Amino acid sequence: MNQSIYNTEYTKSLFNQMSSSYERVNYISSFGFSICWRSQVLKKVKVTNEKVEVIDLMTGIGEMWNAITHQLPNATISALDYSESMLEKAKNKNNKKYDGKVNLMLQNVLENELLSNHYDYVICSFGLKTFNNEQVKALANEVNRILKPGGQFSFVEVSEPNNKVLKFFYSIYIGSFIPVLGTILFGRVNEYKMLWRYTKQFKDAKLASEYFKSAGLDNTFHSFFFGCATGFSGQKS
Repeated sequence: MNQSIYNTEYTKSLFNQMSSSYERVNYISSFGFSICWRSQVLKKVKVTNEKVEVIDLMTGIGEMWNAITHQLPNATISALDYSESMLEKAKNKNNKKYDGKVNLMLQNVLENELLSNHYDYVICSFGLKTFNNEQVKALANEVNRILKPGGQFSFVEVSEPNNKVLKFFYSIYIGSFIPVLGTILFGRVNEYKMLWRYTKQFKDAKLASEYFKSAGLDNTFHSFFFGCATGFSGQKS
């Protein structure tokens, strides 16, 4: 496996270049299911009206915030990402839709300054695939560190379906059609080809789920829409 594609500076540059079109292409490439999957991942944690601390890891441009505010209406939301361009667009969304209340953090999740035992919820959508195995293990340790005892976590990621027929057509759609669409609409082709490459390497969230268990975070594996997205959720003991 080519380790250079998991280099932090490489992945940050990739997302900086895609920042202007990422949300739209993500929506198109998932047939609109990305919104549904973000909502579903929040439904895997306990809904509460209490004041809680939530952190959205690898927030991108803040696509998870709407689901968070619906499920956890009195949450204080923090959002972390290392892509300057993504976070700049998240800042605009924060000011326009959330009255600037989301606490934005420009940090690498694997080398962060987050407080230990601080968050009630750790949420992440579509951020796992650009990590190699060692990085996922490091992420699991960080999630364990920043969560309060009894705190909950939930992750979801676009995945490679197990069904051979669905996998065939999905690979053509994501691997070929979406990069062409990205070129026509946004002038980007290599970046969106890389997203499918990451997805093929990642396959699904089963191994990540096991790494989180090894870090002391027991969890349950989830599959959505015949395996086109997978994830896991659990609670820190």
